[in-house]
Amino acid sequence: MNYYNAGEYDIVVVGAGHAGIEAALATARLGLKTILCTMSIESVAFMPCNPSVGGTSKGHLVREIDALGGEMGINIDKTIVQSRMLNTSKGPAVHSLRAQADKVQYQKEMRKVLEDTENLYLRQIEVTDILIEDGKAKGVYTRNGGIFYGKAVILATGTYMASNIIIGEANYESGPNALASSKILPKSLEKLGFNMHRFKTGTPVRVHKRSVDFSQMTEQKGDEEIIPFSFFNDSYYDKPKKIDQMSCYLTYTEPITHKIINANKDKSPMFNGSIDGIGARYCPSIEDKVYRFPDKERHQIFLEPEGRDTNEMYVQGMSSSLPEDIQIKMLKTIPAFKDVEVTRTGYAIEYEMIDPMHLYPTLEYKNIKNLYGAGQINGTSGYEEAAAQGIIAGINAGLKIKGQEELIIKRSEGYIGVLIDDLVTKGTNEPYRMLTSRAEYRLLLRQDNADLRLTEIGRKVGLVDDERYEKYLYRKTKIENEINRLKNVQITGTAKTNKILKELGSTELKKALSLYELLRRPELDYFKVEKLDPDRKKLRIDILREVNVTSKYEGYIRKQQEEVDRFSKYENQTLKSIETYDEVKGLRIEAREKLNKLMPMTLGQASRISGVNPADITVMQIHLEGTKRGLRENVL
Repeated sequence: MNYYNAGEYDIVVVGAGHAGIEAALATARLGLKTILCTMSIESVAFMPCNPSVGGTSKGHLVREIDALGGEMGINIDKTIVQSRMLNTSKGPAVHSLRAQADKVQYQKEMRKVLEDTENLYLRQIEVTDILIEDGKAKGVYTRNGGIFYGKAVILATGTYMASNIIIGEANYESGPNALASSKILPKSLEKLGFNMHRFKTGTPVRVHKRSVDFSQMTEQKGDEEIIPFSFFNDSYYDKPKKIDQMSCYLTYTEPITHKIINANKDKSPMFNGSIDGIGARYCPSIEDKVYRFPDKERHQIFLEPEGRDTNEMYVQGMSSSLPEDIQIKMLKTIPAFKDVEVTRTGYAIEYEMIDPMHLYPTLEYKNIKNLYGAGQINGTSGYEEAAAQGIIAGINAGLKIKGQEELIIKRSEGYIGVLIDDLVTKGTNEPYRMLTSRAEYRLLLRQDNADLRLTEIGRKVGLVDDERYEKYLYRKTKIENEINRLKNVQITGTAKTNKILKELGSTELKKALSLYELLRRPELDYFKVEKLDPDRKKLRIDILREVNVTSKYEGYIRKQQEEVDRFSKYENQTLKSIETYDEVKGLRIEAREKLNKLMPMTLGQASRISGVNPADITVMQIHLEGTKRGLRENVL
């Protein structure tokens, strides 16, 4: 094919899902001319699976994207139909915000943001190959015969590459929700030397609201107080937003449901060899749950609204690739769905992804400069994981072509850092899902303090504008001032004080303490001791909650920070001086092979590689010190 020059840009982004959107917005807001390519403009910001944002650990990611200057948190706040804070019975480290979205409205609002953003050009076109010159990505080829030239390219292809829909014996080429599959690009990427894998995900049936017997289900309403995802959405705090929230509903499978699933195991593509792709362990299909847990009498099923202007509802917990008639049959065994009308059949989808161990922590590919990957192409699952990678890929592509130092979020700085470090250091043999248990410093990485951790970084790279920054500084200053005030409020063991403490179930004071110290008692918190604090000023509720958590858990937070400080010598020790680990004497063969393959950027990253043990790290430290000493001697 004879290709023509279709346009010249600074950044080319391939794919307009949650990863591509954050990447393109980041580069455009950094002042770079950006083209965002999608096979269908109608699929921009599409939610092919669950109509929600956030959830356990995923809520942390959305807050971190927001703190860096991203859009996902702002957009879900605009389009929310229900809000709930999860895990409130547990400690603050695992509190996570989750919101049901109006699926169609979420797309409309995000598309409007893209179309209104300066430097950003949205284009419906299929990308088929990457233009490579001198080992660098220089643009993309399109199916229509054009070349979009760019100084950097970001791949955010989602689940569309060589994707197949599977429903029982039906197996056909298609992207999610009957959208087109990208068949040419994955072959081109394989020719470029990428190690490709086939992964699988799935989605459940959708049903018509009128056909559901809600009297057979337990209603789950949203929280009375709506907490926003975006730290910069102060309208929620100054004038609490009231919306008419839509309810979700809970029911359970029945023994007969499981009997039908077991009786049709031979028809399940997951177990009869029809599916080659590897699925997510933490998001199993209903047949997988029934087969893996034969002693469990029932499984939870949630019915969730898809939006305000539709009667279609999402049957969470019933993801399946069984034949269509079996899906309907098993669904009708649940009393609430006895007369159910199915609007969309559940399906599994297989797709191609690239081994994330091809990536640097900047999300740039090691074998091709100026080419970046973000989202499910890197082996993750979920909108939030994708968006988190998107904003980092966008930031780093922008910084690199500007000649500035690229950004790496450390594991001790954010869930985003944990996510990316896990991918590029350990790889993944299944769709990767973010979990709070993956974050070793999770008490430091709470969802409530994401702005305090990351907004300065977002400001430094250029994504946090003046308005956002001023709101951040206001919140930060108010929190610090209140904490300092508490440290200077002295409480003595007067009769009045001890009476109040007794009423609160606490012991009397033997000696004077600051109010800040008093809050460490397990039975007390900032809100309970108001009677002991007559000079307390009225502050925004989010500020008061942050003060409460910081004061209450200060001892634990300090210990975790000490762990971070101890390990920082590894995280800050760069390995840029090592061109090949064959030059490092004393390394074991396995360690040398792994290190040569992955080429870690820091000693900390090297220490997390499977097959590299503490003795190997010591050998590397000695080598680095020797190299440094040699350089010093040469200078002298």
